[in-house]
Amino acid sequence: MAGPTTMRLSSLLALLRPALPLILGLSLGCSLSLLRVSWIQGEGEDPCVEAVGEPGVPHNPDSRTGLDQSDEDFKPRIVPYYRDPNKPYKKVLRTRYIQTELGSRERLLVAVLTSRATLPTLAVAVNRTVAHHFPRLLYFTGQRGARTPAGMQVVSHGDERPAWLMSETLRHLHTHFGGDYDWFFIMQDDTYVQAPRLAALAGHLSINQDLYLGRAEEFIGAGEQARYCHGGFGYLLSRSLLLRLRPHLDGCRGDILSARPDEWLGRCLIDSLGIGCVSQHQGQQYRSFELAKNRDPEKEGSSAFLSAFAVHPVSEGTLMYRLHKRFSALELERAYSEIEQLQAQIQNLTVLTPEGEAGLSWPIGLPAPFTPHSRFEVLGWDYFTEQHTFSCADGSPKCPLQGASRADVGDAVETALEQLNRRYQPRLRFQKQRLLNGYRRFDPARGMEYTLDLLLEAVTQRGHRRALARRVSLLRPLSRVEILPMPYVTEATRVQLVLPLLAAEAAAALAFLEAFAAGVLEPREHALLTLLLVYGPREGGRGAPEPFLGVKAAAAELEQRYPGTRLAWLAVRAEAPSQVRLMDVVSKKHPVDTLFFLTTVWTRPGPEVLNRCRMNAISGWQAFFPVHFQEFNPALAPQRSPPGPPGAGPDPPSPPGADAARGAPVGGRFDRQASAEGCFYNADYLAARARLAGELAGQEEEEALEGLEVMDVFLRFSGLHLFRAVEPGLVQKFSLRDCSPRLSEELYHRCRLSNLEGLGGRAQLAVALFEPEQANST
Repeated sequence: MAGPTTMRLSSLLALLRPALPLILGLSLGCSLSLLRVSWIQGEGEDPCVEAVGEPGVPHNPDSRTGLDQSDEDFKPRIVPYYRDPNKPYKKVLRTRYIQTELGSRERLLVAVLTSRATLPTLAVAVNRTVAHHFPRLLYFTGQRGARTPAGMQVVSHGDERPAWLMSETLRHLHTHFGGDYDWFFIMQDDTYVQAPRLAALAGHLSINQDLYLGRAEEFIGAGEQARYCHGGFGYLLSRSLLLRLRPHLDGCRGDILSARPDEWLGRCLIDSLGIGCVSQHQGQQYRSFELAKNRDPEKEGSSAFLSAFAVHPVSEGTLMYRLHKRFSALELERAYSEIEQLQAQIQNLTVLTPEGEAGLSWPIGLPAPFTPHSRFEVLGWDYFTEQHTFSCADGSPKCPLQGASRADVGDAVETALEQLNRRYQPRLRFQKQRLLNGYRRFDPARGMEYTLDLLLEAVTQRGHRRALARRVSLLRPLSRVEILPMPYVTEATRVQLVLPLLAAEAAAALAFLEAFAAGVLEPREHALLTLLLVYGPREGGRGAPEPFLGVKAAAAELEQRYPGTRLAWLAVRAEAPSQVRLMDVVSKKHPVDTLFFLTTVWTRPGPEVLNRCRMNAISGWQAFFPVHFQEFNPALAPQRSPPGPPGAGPDPPSPPGADAARGAPVGGRFDRQASAEGCFYNADYLAARARLAGELAGQEEEEALEGLEVMDVFLRFSGLHLFRAVEPGLVQKFSLRDCSPRLSEELYHRCRLSNLEGLGGRAQLAVALFEPEQANST
């Protein structure tokens, strides 16, 4: 019996042998899991034993012994917003940038140590070569009352001693920028810095460490570990190191004597914090190059020079510019080489895609042209020649090609000729005779596209000449999007609304006052209103009825309804009032720093509109004239517009929120022809008005004022930026504007065009036109 049993066990073990590692692993894992559970339960309370409270204290089944009440799990609940109407309303002011609330910091600040002799020369050269690469560039000098060159921020300490200058520079950086930047780069004005490489170096280093990085030099008579960073080649200080160094600056200034500021800083860091200079950190090497005297940068080709972050010494400004030219050319060649490599990789990988080579766009690596989904999305081409363009801003069929547009066309033609010669030389050399046809269009996905028909003269190596007509295509791609620097503005500025009122508009002014109360007074916006009552020659006199009696009564009622509110009004008598003359009256009654919001009787101001007025009107920089949304004539455009005829196209949509605010949807359009509403500062208006008076005198000025609006004054007689943008918050009911024959021809044409375009969309006008014909035919 033993023999068969042994054979069975042997065969069973042979079958289970492959699964033995799995069985052992599962057993070991389960054992360890049970052991870990027993440890966790042993550290805390027994989950099977209920905690017993003190006598006389009601037991809470949700409480846990050994844990604080604040550590319990909780369910969030939504607390509805409630504002006590008896308490004064306090508007919450947000920070200008979201990174301020998040505590984010900029990457790099550059500090340049300069002097009285080199500030107008070397420091200016540094500013012109690297200032546009860094978020902030500061210049520190010991000269008191130094004359600051244009476009440079200079800090004067009043003492040119080296240790004092370095100490005060570090103190200034800590006090004013210690919480805004992660890295501080300190350099001399006789140093050329390769700005893109330095910015990339700062981007690769971790900010949570004390780092003193530069070209390490040994102190005379000191050990190898005691090193300082040579100031001529610049050095990086981390924010954490600057924060630790700040309390020791006064002691180092009194204890350490040194004729060089870089040696003084190195000794201060070693003595107080025990930190020396390093040239390499986290795999990043700080590379520098010492330029020999009278050495030509164009002939320098060593690897140390080509890979350097900083070059020193630079004896004069022209040498600084030559170095910048050399390194810029190197960076450009490197960029072109990388582009060619990437294009070759894309071309090789395109074969493996489902589309194959047919899916390869030109130029390689850039987005494909925009594909329209309907005829309304087709991007049109603008036709031009060397002298004229056939797509004019004023709608005329032909206008001269001039200014920036002419320079753009000339650059495109020169680039096309240069690329042709580069491709076919030395076999052929092309010379331009003239431009036959030119087309261009802007593709928002790619950039500006050009198609040029060129008449060329081809010259062979043997001197044979022949005229050729060739078509070339070019693309000016969109570059990196950059944020334009703008002056600081705030939402706390008080807005002064100005409403000119004619006698014919008195009835409509009552609705404006109610909207002003609901949109401005009720939310307690920081805004005031001035009513400019315009009387005609025979209105408001003795024995004549008062046309604005209801308006004055409504204004008084609002002052009683909202205590502390005062609605001012001014009375003006004019036979033919113009917007500029009326604004002159109001401007004299207010300070120069007043922010005006010029409105009409159909304007409906609100908090969002007022905030955009504050943000877009910048004193000394920009005036804002919003484009309101004008509703169509309700007689032609009912609440539910019928579908248009085939090919008529969709009607313009209503602005966001307009439907919900007034119930059923109402059609309309943004009235680009109207410019009666605007936001601007009084000082800017007075400056433009003074320039108008200086250029036009006497009778010519009187005639100009009759035919100008305030926007035209800023456009023609002011150097400010004029900002025009659609404003969804400004929704106006349908009304026909009174087009005065005293207006200029352009303003009168715009007024008439605004009335005609405001009647209805193409679909509504088509229905109104064909319905009577269909009724007569039946």
